This record gives sequence, C-alpha cells and structure tokens, in this order.
Amino acid sequence: MFEHSDRPRLFALPPGADFPSELVRGLVERSRGDAPEAMGQVTLYLNTGRMLRAVRAAFDHHGARILPRLRLVTDLALDPAPDLPLPVPPLHRRLELMRLVAALVQCRAEFTSGAATIDLADSLARLLDEMQGEGVDPEVFEAPDFAEDHARHWQQSLRFIRIVTRYLSADDRPDAEGRRRKIVSRLEEVWRKAPAQDPIIVAGSTGSRGTTLAFMRAVANLPQGAVVLPGYDFEMPESAWNSLDSGIFRSEDHPQYRFLTLLRSMDLRPSDVAQWQVDTVSDRRRNRVLSLALRPAPVTDRWLSDGPGLGDLSAAMRGVTALEAATPREEAGAIALILRQAVEDGRRAALITPDRVLTRRVAAALDRWGIVPDDSAGWPLIQSAPGRFLRQVAALGQHGVSAEMLLALLKHPITATGAGDRGRHLRFTRELELAVRRKGIAMPDRKFITGWARSAGDTALIRWAEWVADIVELSDPMEKRPLSDLLQTHLMRAERIADGPDEPVTPSELWREAAGDLAHRVMQNLASAADEAPEFDAADYADFLASVLATETLRQTQSAHPLVAIWGTLEARVQGADLVILAGLNEGVWPGKPDPDPWLSRQMRQRAGLLSPERQIGLAAHDFQQAAAASNVVLSRALRDDDAETVPSRWMSRIDSLLSGLPQQGGQAALQEMRARGEAWLQLAR
Repeated sequence: MFEHSDRPRLFALPPGADFPSELVRGLVERSRGDAPEAMGQVTLYLNTGRMLRAVRAAFDHHGARILPRLRLVTDLALDPAPDLPLPVPPLHRRLELMRLVAALVQCRAEFTSGAATIDLADSLARLLDEMQGEGVDPEVFEAPDFAEDHARHWQQSLRFIRIVTRYLSADDRPDAEGRRRKIVSRLEEVWRKAPAQDPIIVAGSTGSRGTTLAFMRAVANLPQGAVVLPGYDFEMPESAWNSLDSGIFRSEDHPQYRFLTLLRSMDLRPSDVAQWQVDTVSDRRRNRVLSLALRPAPVTDRWLSDGPGLGDLSAAMRGVTALEAATPREEAGAIALILRQAVEDGRRAALITPDRVLTRRVAAALDRWGIVPDDSAGWPLIQSAPGRFLRQVAALGQHGVSAEMLLALLKHPITATGAGDRGRHLRFTRELELAVRRKGIAMPDRKFITGWARSAGDTALIRWAEWVADIVELSDPMEKRPLSDLLQTHLMRAERIADGPDEPVTPSELWREAAGDLAHRVMQNLASAADEAPEFDAADYADFLASVLATETLRQTQSAHPLVAIWGTLEARVQGADLVILAGLNEGVWPGKPDPDPWLSRQMRQRAGLLSPERQIGLAAHDFQQAAAASNVVLSRALRDDDAETVPSRWMSRIDSLLSGLPQQGGQAALQEMRARGEAWLQLAR
C-alpha cells in the first residue's frame, strides 16, 4: 500500500476537510489494482466510536468490498495478554480512592470534608490516569527536594501522593490507561524485533496523550505503517512552527502544538508531513486566515507583514456568519432557526459546542417543529425520569420532608406506577396539595396527612394517606454507614414508592425501558463495588449518587433527523456537514477553564513530566480551527449570560482584530458582512 521509506510515515488532512470521507477515499485509491482481499489485511485504528461509524458509512459509498479491520485506539487496553489482568473497573477504582481520601480528610483537619471529598477523589483519579498515560514513574516523587520550596500544604499533599502511587502501582491491579501503556510498550518491543508486514494505520488522533503518541510513533516506523493526522495546518510557515516552542516560551495553547511535539519525537520537520490526498477539498483562503489569526501571541506582529498576502478577505470569509445574540435564549432560538432552514434546504447541519445547557435549549426549540437532532452526547442519566426519581428518594433521608419535596415526588411520573391506578393517585395528590396550600403547611407530618384523609371519610384515601405518611417519616440518622446499607435502604424505599400504596399489579416504571435498564445496571455496579467505598452519611450519599448518575449517558432512542446533528468539540474533526455552527464562543465556555489540580502545583507537575493546564486550551483551539474551516460556518455567542456581560472567545477576538486591521484587503467589509448575516437571523428569530 505504501512505498518504502526510511523515515516515519506521516500524512495529514487540512482543516475543513471531510476527514472520514477523505480517509476512505485515500485507502481505496491506494489499494486500486490490489487483490480484493488485500483491504482485509489492513488494520485501521481510529480515535472515537463516532469516527469509526463515519468511516464505515464512508466505505458504503465506494461499493461492495472487503473492509479493513476497524478498531479504536482505546481498545488496546483490552488486548489479550495472559500475564496482565484486565483493568480494574473505573467505579471500583473511584471508590477505592474515595476511601483513601476520606481517611486523609479525617486525619488532616485542614483538608476539606463532606461532598468535596468526592471531588478530591475524582481529581486524584484523573492525576493517576494522567501519570500512567504519560509514563510518569512514581519514583519521581521520591526525590528529597521535589517540593522543598513549596508551601506546607503542597508538601503534605506530596506525602499522600507518594503513599497512593506506591499502593496503586502494583501490576496485579492496573487501570485501563496503565494496561494500555503496557500493551503499547510490548508492541513497540515486538515490532522492533519483528516488524508487522501488513498495513497498520492510525487515523484521526492528535497524539495528545503519551500512550497514544507512543503507539502512533511505533506504527509510523513500521514497513507498512502510517499515521493520518486531522486538521494539520499546511499553511503555517516553518518560522511559525519554530515559534511554538523556542525553548524559552512554549505555546501549548496553540492548536498545532501537539503536532510539533509528535514531529519532534520522530525527529521530523513540519515539511515532512505529506498530504493524504493532494486534491482534498478545503478552502485554502479560509485556512490561511485562520492560520494567521491563531499564531502564538509573541509573534502576532507577523500580522502586519503576512496579512497583505491573504488576498481578498471578503471572498475568504464569504461562508462565515458572526452571530452575537443578546442572551443565551436568543442565541438558541436563532441557532434553531438556522438548523430548521438547513432542513428545509436539504443540507446537513451540525451544532458544535461544549455548552450542554445551550444544546438542550436548541433541542427544545427544534422540538416545536418536530425536529429531533442526532445528539452524539446522548442524554445524562441524571436528567432521565429514573435518575431524577432516585435522586429525589435519596434526598428524603437528610433533613425531613418539606411540602415542596413531597409533592414533587408524588407527582413524579414513576411514583405509584405499579398499583394499576395512577389516575386515582394523581387525584389524591392534587387534593393533598390544595389542603397543604390552604393551610400553609411547610413540613407536613403524619398527624396532618392522616387527619386530613380521615375528615374526608374515604377508605381508599385513608389507605393512600397512610402510605404518604410513611414516606414523610423516611429519615436516616446522620451518622455514617456502609455504602451497602445505604444502597439497600435506598433501593427498598425507591421500589416501594414506585409501586404505590397497594400491592403492585404490574412492575413499576422504575426499571423499565432504556433509562430504567441503565439505572438498574448502575445501581447493581454500585452494589458490587460497595466494599471498596468509605462510609457515608445520608447527605454525602445523595451527593455521591448524583455524581455517579451524572457520569452515565443514555443513548438516544428516539428517531433522530438525518440532517441535524449536535456534536461535542472532540467530534469537530468528524466533518461531513454542509453547515457547521460553532456556539457558545465565550471565554470560560469555549475554551473552558482548565481543570485545577488540588494535589500538585504547576511547578510540581512540570518537574514530574505531566501535562500543563494550557494543553486543554490547545486541544480546544485545534477543534475550533478544524470546525471554523468548514465551507459554511456560523460563529455564535451571547453578549450576556445569566449574571453579567460575557467576554468573547479569544479566537473570535483574534479573527475580529485581524480583519479589522486589514482594511485594504477588505477585512473590515468582510467583518461587517459576517455580522450582517448574523443580525438577519437574529431579527428573523425575534
């Protein structure tokens, strides 16, 4: 498939290219003339499940043929290795770390307690995962002078890190990332002695994680190995590449910085990266504008010298719309209208944003026209009916039951669905609500509820009221208990409330359909891992349950519209839409704020060889650069949020500044045209 080369084989596609389609087209053309079964010998590693599905769909457009072996890079963690046990389930490891952190909090009064213990354990899990992914040896923390110039709390944190890393570094209980790292190291050693002869390709990954970078490097050195990079900036000159890391200043927040790290690890120059397809469809004029606008801050003076070479900026930005709404609600309404127009025109449209509140607003607006978008992120289990029900039941055991809490639970669509007379239950609930509001009862108790029912003289109402009174009296002592006990009590209460006051005629709605099935599996997984957990009181248990439900995603079961999709920022590289909308382009949203590390300071992380916080911004910038290079793109933001005025995303500010400073190339006119197109949509939405 590939010609012989003495150097690592790196290909790339420019921003704005339809990556899955171009990847498949290149594979088909390179295999032209080969035997039909030759494609079956190719192994293609992809970065996400959506990319894999998109590649499989792209093959459908090239007729019937044998497909290559399609795999995910993350699947390496599950490769067979008899001497390596399977990775510890993430929930087990999370509870194990939570127990260790709880013990630390108990011993050290200066550490926070309560619900923050959950956040501390999660941040510790991310730190250990990153250490394994970047190949950081725990021995690096054992240096006597590792944190000698740091404050006392950092030194105490370091002592705890030393204990935890020694405890969790045993080979018999690896994490998924640790096992993946070992698998990749073994593959490197095997291929060094006996290189694989069949074609192996890694496509769609930027090499932002150490394990993935090591795998890409090993594949690129194989006789028939290759790496295909997404969104590679072919328009950036050598001097700009060198400015990303001058030895004194490192621009890790630049979209192309990860590629520079990959190239240097292979002893290659930016010019050594070849185009996967020479005739790839992409707008070079737009790519040149974006490339110059996103140059590192220390070299933005090049705008003055390189800007005049961009040509007619009105032509380069003709397909760009700048939408600046007054509020997030107005932004969502205008976006929904743009998506609806795309459906009317028969164009594929994708909304890309990290703001999940905004995507829900857009989906709600589209629902008025019967348009259900294909949301790649699915629906959080915590917001499903079973998720909300389980949270409401868990909240009962904390500080008594208020009228608001009781009525919300009684009106829940899962409550009393097993007794066979849901209508009567809702009628009784409505009558109870009227009585509570008439009397102004803030905390209804058994005496009030049963007395109100007896005054009505209805036997069925009295029986129902006794059941409600039992719910009101559900309260746990605030001392800490084992997680298994809390789970058992919680599930028993939830099922009883879901069944209703009478003997259940049919199974309740609690564990039914996709959401109920997923919730049931989550609770079973919690029960199986409960022995690893620390003890919780009722309030901490409710917070922990909410955090577990929030990490689970319910895949979309309703039939989605084939022309409208909602993607996360990572999926910006899965191009293929005629119209791309980049929404929520405000600082703190896109890019978001880097996750703080409560365990290691910035200097400690740098000394250990861990990633800097700016890495997250650089990855977000790369996603933005790829998506903004689409042929038709909308750049959207809200001027205010719920609290105050917003700050435009740094990338929006750079594009505005570059265009405003080049009036002779039509930059100011291009900017006005972009805003005029956005204002037209806002006026129509209003």
